[in-house]
Amino acid sequence: MSLVPAPVTAADRAACSAGELLARVGDKWSVLLLALLAERPYGFNELDRAVHDLSRRILTRALRQLERDGLVRREVRPGRAAGVEYEATDLGRSLLRQVVPLGTWALEHEDEIRAARARYDNEPGGRSPSTED
Repeated sequence: MSLVPAPVTAADRAACSAGELLARVGDKWSVLLLALLAERPYGFNELDRAVHDLSRRILTRALRQLERDGLVRREVRPGRAAGVEYEATDLGRSLLRQVVPLGTWALEHEDEIRAARARYDNEPGGRSPSTED
């Protein structure tokens, strides 16, 4: 059995329940936020200070998506210390256990990947990864 049927249609992509979650894992901020929240709970402002160059709008959106997927839990703190606190769920921690080996692999092969990119970028004809055939 093939992992991916060929041809891959738009309907195939739409029916794949893993696609949206894989996009979340591949985005710029979600895994970083999840890794922080797996260590301990954070308040919103605390997360905002903990991750440089992340706008509050993008932080809010990423946290909502992680919460929607069940990877992060949001708790409203009432009273004098009112605020919101976020923490990774067991599901989020289990996802991290799958993603961390991928990150480790990327670090182990960083030099090889960098060299392959340099070879590709220096090929005659000036091919660029953003240029389609």
